[in-house]
Amino acid sequence: MKFFITIFRDEEGMFIAECPSIPGCVSQGKTEQEAEKNIQEAIKECLEARAEKGMPSTVAIRQVEVSV
Repeated sequence: MKFFITIFRDEEGMFIAECPSIPGCVSQGKTEQEAEKNIQEAIKECLEARAEKGMPSTVAIRQVEVSV
């Protein structure tokens, strides 16, 4: 399966990776590469946990336009 992830740097310099289509699926790393590797493992674990609980694997993601 393929998933979109986001990676950003927090105030302490750690890279935070999230998978928006799996609520609560977050990981981190000292580098972007480490954060990406860690979120891949977190995605696997989150999918397993959701399957065990009978929850859907993912939630819908939509793009919306916001005027600023």
